[in-house]
This record gives sequence, structure tokens and C-alpha cells, in this order.
Amino acid sequence: RKSIIPKHTRYIDMETVVVIVGAGPAGLATSVCLNQHSIPNLILEKEDIYASLWKKRAYDRLKLHLAKNFCQLPFMPHGPDVPTFMPKEFFIDYLDAYVTRFDINPRYNRTVKFSMFDMSNNKWRVEAENTVTGAIEVYWSEFVVVATGENGERYIPEVKGLNNFCGEVVHSSMYKSGRDYKNKNVLVVGGGNSGMEISFDLNNYDANTAVLIRTPRHILTKVEVYVGMLLLKYFPVRMVDTLVMMMSKARLFIYGDPSKYGLIRPNQGPFATKFLTGRTPVIDVGTVRKIHEGKIQVINGGIRSIEGKTLTFENGLRQDFDVIVFATGYKSSVCNWLKNYEYVMRDDGFPKNPMPDHWKGEKNLYCAGFSRKGIAGAAQDAMSVAQDIKSILETARY
Repeated sequence: RKSIIPKHTRYIDMETVVVIVGAGPAGLATSVCLNQHSIPNLILEKEDIYASLWKKRAYDRLKLHLAKNFCQLPFMPHGPDVPTFMPKEFFIDYLDAYVTRFDINPRYNRTVKFSMFDMSNNKWRVEAENTVTGAIEVYWSEFVVVATGENGERYIPEVKGLNNFCGEVVHSSMYKSGRDYKNKNVLVVGGGNSGMEISFDLNNYDANTAVLIRTPRHILTKVEVYVGMLLLKYFPVRMVDTLVMMMSKARLFIYGDPSKYGLIRPNQGPFATKFLTGRTPVIDVGTVRKIHEGKIQVINGGIRSIEGKTLTFENGLRQDFDVIVFATGYKSSVCNWLKNYEYVMRDDGFPKNPMPDHWKGEKNLYCAGFSRKGIAGAAQDAMSVAQDIKSILETARY
């Protein structure tokens, strides 16, 4: 496999020990951990800023769903004045302080187009386009760390007639606030955390809100999740799930059977579901109460077709909407540019090795931030990757 560089394109060769692709929390943490071992590295970031998902693509009312001790990066815990559950602004301030404290300097506006392992010299060749100058920069390194994360590209499923929808189509990454949707009929597609929180926000701004939920989900409070995660350090998953489900059922007793309102639970417990499928519990911010009160409509099943503004659902329901918000998440983009992805990834762009060794691949290829364990998982990956690279380099010296 050979890269294709257009004729007359200016390119520049550079060499380092470790190339990190992505300047999100995982990439920043990996760089800091490598620096602690005095291992030269550089970060390539396609955006013009670090942590672009947090700084550019997060809705206004977002708060971190996990307690602060599960949302910190290596060598810099949160201070005592930080609330247990942080609004996104607090976490962005934390990332700003992290970058400043450890003097992290990613190379911005570098879109990695191609990377492969060169057998002739046992090094990685990483080609990145400098989107400001137009130059192709070729980086040679002994190690590559993929830190683009689980949220590489926004995902909107194929829906019959979507291209002909007469209303507005928005992905959750572009959604900021419900203030622009007052009195509009809005369908939120997706019953995960983003979908349920956006539905809550829309209703608060008097939008006529419906949420489409296809997959059974556990709905917990932040405290229930926090208690569960603390207990998982000492007790097996099944025991923790049993306790958390008892807490959840007692709380939801006031609403009656949630399934009557279209809220279906998985057969497995919340943490078992998370570990087996990667699907996190929904943290209720008040959406369940609004659903119970009839302020937010729940539609189960998928969209069968769209004509104009009229949507027909798989259950036979026909309803008009002005706006569709797709809270359908993201997909990994790694396989688009990493030609030897099979050394560490499956075809879907997620680690091929099971945890806890998911971060380590072949030919000195690693990934960080793909454990589906949020910031805590990214931090642990970063430390594991840096320690492994340190061990390899020390062995090579002797």
C-alpha cells in the first residue's frame, strides 16, 4: 500500500520517537505521561484547538455524568473547590490548566491522511496535511498512539426520505440550546444520555418534544452511578448491579411501571450492560418526570419513511415534525487513515484485544481513549501506553 501525494505538493520530513494522533483528553494525557519519562513525542490535531469535542461540540447545559474523581487526568487531580459533578465549563477550565501546567503544544490543523508501518526501516510513516499551508508533512517515528477517541465522526443513520425532509436536521454535535426551537415540533432520535438531556432542554424552552428510543436503557441518577462505580472496586458486577437496581426501582416507584411510558430496561444490570456492550446507563436530569407528566412523548421503534415533514414510524404512527435532532453518537474514523489498523483495531475502529490489554497492538502501535470508560479510561490508557514504551526503549538500550 502506497500513499498518493499529488504532484507539486510540498512535503516536509520530520522524525520523533512517538507520534500521537489526536489532542483530546487521551492524547494530552499520553503526551504528559511520556514527558514524565523524558520520551520525545508530538501530537497531531486536525482542529485548531485541543479538546475540540468539549470546546466546540458540546451543548450548553452539559454536565459531566461522573463524579470528578472519575474525570481527571494523570498527575493533576481536581481541587476541593470543584463541585462533585462538574458543568462542562469547569472541565474545560481544568483542561486549559492541564495544558498550561504541563506545557503541551500540539501541532494544530494537521489532518492525518495516511499512516503505515514501513518494513524497510521498522518505523511508522505518518502523513499529515497542514490545512493552513497546504503542505504534506511526513513524520517518521518508532511508535504511534491513536488517540482520536471513540467520537471520531458524527453518525447519522440512513433513513428513507431523510434527504427530502422539509424541516431542519441537526446532529447533537451541532446542538447548543433549545432556545431556538420554541413552539416547534422536534423529534430527538436516540435514547442515550445526549438524547434524553437534549429532550429535557428542548421541553424547558417550550418545544413540542418527542424522543425516539429503539434500544432498552437503564436510567439511573448520578448518585446511583457514583455509588455503583465506587462499589465496583471491591465487589463483583452482579452484586453491584443488584444493589443499584434496588435503589433505582425504589426511586422510580412513584412513576409506576416505566415501560408504560416507553422506557424499557435491558435484562442485564446497568454495569454488566456497560461492560458487555459499551452502552452506558442514562443519567436522569429530570427527563423521566417530564415523560411521566406527558410533557415529552416517547416513541419506540424506528423511522419507516419521511415525506415532507411527515414521519411514519415502524409502529404505524404518523406525525409531523419541524426539526429532527440526531443524538445517534459517533463512529471511529481510525480505519480511514491507518492502513495497518489490524495491528491494534478491528474493522469497526475499536480495539481488537479485550480489556485490560486493549490499548496495546503490534509493531509499536497503541490506542488510548477507546476503553469506553470515559476520562478515567483514557487516563489509565495513557499511563499504560507510556510505561510500555518506556520499557521497550530501556530494553533496546541494553
